[in-house]
Amino acid sequence: MVSGGTAVQVGLLVASVAGLWLGARFLVDSVVRLARRFGLSELVIGLTVVAAGTSTPELVVSADAALKGLGAIAVGNVVGSNIYNLAFILGVVSLLRVVPIERSLVHRDGLVLVASTFVGAGVLFDLTSSRVEGGVLLVLFVVYTAYLLRTSVGDGTGTATPSSGTASDASEAEPAVPTGLTERVSFQGRDALLLLVGLAVVLVSGDLMVSTASTLARGAGVSESVIGGTIVAAGTSTPEFAVSLVAIRRGRLGVSVGNVVGSNVFNMLGILGVASLVRPLTFEAVLLESVAWLLVVAVLVVGALWTGRQLSRPEGGLFAASEVGRWVLGLVGLVG
Repeated sequence: MVSGGTAVQVGLLVASVAGLWLGARFLVDSVVRLARRFGLSELVIGLTVVAAGTSTPELVVSADAALKGLGAIAVGNVVGSNIYNLAFILGVVSLLRVVPIERSLVHRDGLVLVASTFVGAGVLFDLTSSRVEGGVLLVLFVVYTAYLLRTSVGDGTGTATPSSGTASDASEAEPAVPTGLTERVSFQGRDALLLLVGLAVVLVSGDLMVSTASTLARGAGVSESVIGGTIVAAGTSTPEFAVSLVAIRRGRLGVSVGNVVGSNVFNMLGILGVASLVRPLTFEAVLLESVAWLLVVAVLVVGALWTGRQLSRPEGGLFAASEVGRWVLGLVGLVG
């Protein structure tokens, strides 16, 4: 039977997930509208603006965990979120619809995804991530993002909503990244206010999630690395899941996948870098099992996209099932 204290902690955890989702949506809505004014393409918006916005919960949770000396939750959140994004979110998306991918996303950003995963794994191999290593990761992320923004604006592809004028392409008239949640309210300075409110909600919810996850881990006798890599990772990845599902429903496949790819690069380079700068991270050796699995999943996903430039339904089903299996094995203590 679940005790009253445990039930309260679970309720707080659910509330923190809801807060992270709502705050991230406010952030994404406001920043996407600003990005469109600068003429960025929907694919680049997905890879940069949306990826950063939907990864704000991971950033807040990992930075807060690092500040509290909970390195296992900080690193587990980053690694677990990346596995969840690639295996479960892309898996579910491809089950709903076969996902063809733009060549640039595979050849450029797929390689960056694999490279950043190997770089992050190299940093974590000795069970620590120092401030110097964090600084290097953050610089790499800034360079990658600057390159994407420069090429998007400079190559003339900055149309936010491409349209061929045919009936079959009617879905292209809709933005890939919906902002309808906040479109009904319009006033001067709306986006700036939403940005601040969203950030505040994410900060409060992220701190609540770290505290409750740590308490639940101790009470259930489960390691913090497992909690961080499963429940916390899935909770902070809720915005990515929502955006990818809406994008695939609107037929904007590049943004659906670009959001996941961009989020993973942001997590491994940007978030791990920031968390390490906040406080050097240390964690248990068992977490290296998840790091190794992330390497495998990243190579397999990019390999599947590279060979066929699409994720088929059978491939998506296998990836999603592998993530469910990882959760079950982790929570029963068979894997880290």
